[in-house]
Amino acid sequence: MALAHIGKPAWIMASVAALALGSGGAEAQQFTCPKKGGDFVFGQQAKVNSLDTHTSAAASTRNIAMSIFETLLIRDENFAVMPNLAASVETSADGKTYVFKLRPGVKFHNGKPLTTADVVATFDRYKQMGIDRGMLAPVDKWEARDASTFVIHMKTPQPTFLENLSSFLVPVAIIPAENATAPAMQLPSIGTGPFELVENVADSHVKLKRFDGYTPDTRYNNTDGFAGYRVACVDTVTYRIVTEPGARVAGIETGGLHAVEDLPVTSQARLKENKNIVLTYLNNFWIQVAEVNISAAPTDNLKFRQAIQAVLNMDEIMESASDGAFRLNVGFQYPGQSQYTDAGKETYNQKNPAKAKQLLTESGYKGEEVVLLTNKDYTSMYNASLVVAEQLKAIGINVKLSVVDWPAAAQTWSNSATGWNLFFNASGNGPVQGPVQTIRQYAAPQSAYKPKTPADADKPFNDAFDEMVNGATPDIRKAAFARAQVRLLDQVLVLPFGALNQLQAVRSNVKNFRPYRIQRAANVYFD
Repeated sequence: MALAHIGKPAWIMASVAALALGSGGAEAQQFTCPKKGGDFVFGQQAKVNSLDTHTSAAASTRNIAMSIFETLLIRDENFAVMPNLAASVETSADGKTYVFKLRPGVKFHNGKPLTTADVVATFDRYKQMGIDRGMLAPVDKWEARDASTFVIHMKTPQPTFLENLSSFLVPVAIIPAENATAPAMQLPSIGTGPFELVENVADSHVKLKRFDGYTPDTRYNNTDGFAGYRVACVDTVTYRIVTEPGARVAGIETGGLHAVEDLPVTSQARLKENKNIVLTYLNNFWIQVAEVNISAAPTDNLKFRQAIQAVLNMDEIMESASDGAFRLNVGFQYPGQSQYTDAGKETYNQKNPAKAKQLLTESGYKGEEVVLLTNKDYTSMYNASLVVAEQLKAIGINVKLSVVDWPAAAQTWSNSATGWNLFFNASGNGPVQGPVQTIRQYAAPQSAYKPKTPADADKPFNDAFDEMVNGATPDIRKAAFARAQVRLLDQVLVLPFGALNQLQAVRSNVKNFRPYRIQRAANVYFD
């Protein structure tokens, strides 16, 4: 079997050679902890519904679980495909077979050595209940050729398959085979990562400790993305759930928290003067959106959805959501990305109440209640929902705000087609990984906009998405993405508001903490 190019889209630049060799060779020497010990306390803004990475798509889950679990492939610092538990990947000349060799010496937190029996069981579970299981649809079968060789056989070649498999939106985290029958959201937290679970206290904190049996990936010299050469310098990591922004500011100022996410921009000037605090920034942190329920009246009516779209003032929404730290953004990629397109821009930020009222009349709206499902854990989502509510009321829509905590809101959106019309959400890790990862959730079989039945899933969108994934060339796939984006916007299947930037902070005595799409505790130490 020949070693062949993966055939990834243009926005992914890695090759199979990089997968086999790693990308950390440019650094002079391998990282070692200058100091060990201590409890690294991270202030997390949202509650955690589960640490089951197969069945929870929440960022609050990934922040913690990706220090516990690992995957065959993941993304590097620039979001290109890189190996993690895979030592190498070979692709057959016809693109229909992938052969993964596992890294030797890897153990689970329970002391059991990792084998391909665990990989097979993991893929079996993910195919059954994984949120992103649609990416496995083109696979014919998988098998363990031996204890260290895992083989995937495709029904037909798919040029984006390894890119999809490496996504950390809802990662295919490798678990012990004996845990593969765990029900959704109840997966035991036993992985192969550098930290293992100590305790998980609902709505309070999650505590991890160093896994002394961890085998670092010696192909690298330091962390790269969410893999590379990783070691646990601190004894423990405590993720404290701090949903109130002012409490996160106070925590970083007093030292009760060593690092925090999503600080109010209004606190920036004061924190900048504190020599004990280092501010960090993540531009384009996420695309703020409202998911639309097309199965529940009155949002099952296209004219009604278009009325909502016509009245929205994105400047006002994003100003409130972000304290001014935003940029208007059409669609589902960021300007500067190779796949960015402003196709469908005529639907965006119309700020046209007269048009909205006319569409409302044409829809036959009779004053039915419109439920906006939101949460206070993510302040930006809550603030956006308040502004949207007022804009909809201004054109005569009967709005009800349903405010619950983030896990409950996400669970309702994921599992119910009733009781809500708009769900306030955000797409963070998807856009930086490319358009497939960003809009896959709207494609069948997992359609986030809730078609009444799978047969009702939007065919033009799904056809365009299929070509995004399977198109023979990058240009074909890019054109398909533009069509898919237009369809999502034209049919008002989702409402993107704009791009939000995030202010984070870390105490100055915490070293080697680097902002990324997921919080990283490996290779972090105290001075």
